[in-house]
Amino acid sequence: MSLAIGIIGAGVMGADHARTLATQVGGAKLVAVSDPDEARACEVARAHEARRHHTDGFALIEDPAVEAVIVASPDHTHAGMVLACLRAGKPVLCEKPLAPTMAECRELIEAEHRTGRRMIQVGFMRRFDPGYAAMYATLSSGRLGRPLLMHCAHRNAAAPGFFTPEMSIANAAVHEFDVARWLLGLEAVAVTALRSTSKANGALRDPILLLLEMQNGVLVDIEIFMNAAYGYDIRAELVCENGTVELGRPASNLVRNEGEEARTFPGDWRGRFGDAYRLQLQAWIGNLRGKEHGGAGALDGYVATLIAQAALRSLVSGAREEISPDAFIARTYHGREGS
Repeated sequence: MSLAIGIIGAGVMGADHARTLATQVGGAKLVAVSDPDEARACEVARAHEARRHHTDGFALIEDPAVEAVIVASPDHTHAGMVLACLRAGKPVLCEKPLAPTMAECRELIEAEHRTGRRMIQVGFMRRFDPGYAAMYATLSSGRLGRPLLMHCAHRNAAAPGFFTPEMSIANAAVHEFDVARWLLGLEAVAVTALRSTSKANGALRDPILLLLEMQNGVLVDIEIFMNAAYGYDIRAELVCENGTVELGRPASNLVRNEGEEARTFPGDWRGRFGDAYRLQLQAWIGNLRGKEHGGAGALDGYVATLIAQAALRSLVSGAREEISPDAFIARTYHGREGS
């Protein structure tokens, strides 16, 4: 029997989750959509044959027809929505960040612990991307030796209108923070944020260069460029003792015209990470059915926010910021969550 899923947020992200869930994922069905814009909620619900729509996310969580919830609402609403899901006993897939502050993340981890089971998955979908998965497999094989460096670039054609300077790190760079931890199997111990010469007329202090210092001396550099203009372009390369492995570029159109040759780039994340989102949703459904385990958990969301907060402090001060696993993290790692 299909699991009944409700989606909170009918914007670009929520609408895309609705389409993927309704057309590409097995074992679940979309039954409800919520959004403060009732017309938008109704439109997304009708497009994918969901019977219910709400203007209040908390009403969707309490809807008896909904068994599990996807939170794709604005970042500042995540903590409240996820906490309500836990209190209602409904598993939740929350888009990143899990919450904007460490205090909110800690509250969610404690609330999940009280349920006695894993209830939260965080939408770090790159763990499911075939390209990143191939990098992980290559590194795990051992033939390249130990990792030494990781180079990353995260470029958007244009930042959404609601983006703030802080969101370049708290909303975008968190993907790199998580995937670096996952690929390397190491924790970050310090971060330095550097501003380059900003793009003309740019409001985001764009681009930003971040240097993560990981355990064992491994370095990760991250370029965040939210208004790169030419397209959506994600890059990653691991430099190891005996060789390198680079994230493959998805197939793109090659255009030849008037003596020139050019490749096209997707306009946003949907063209690049469609497979990752599909595989993430399918794995989440599998988790809820007890058939598989995977994906980022609440602790991973907490650590990503911890690194982001340190990076934001560094962006202001220009100084290197140490990242200290506090007592809460240490206690959680030792037996309270296996994310």
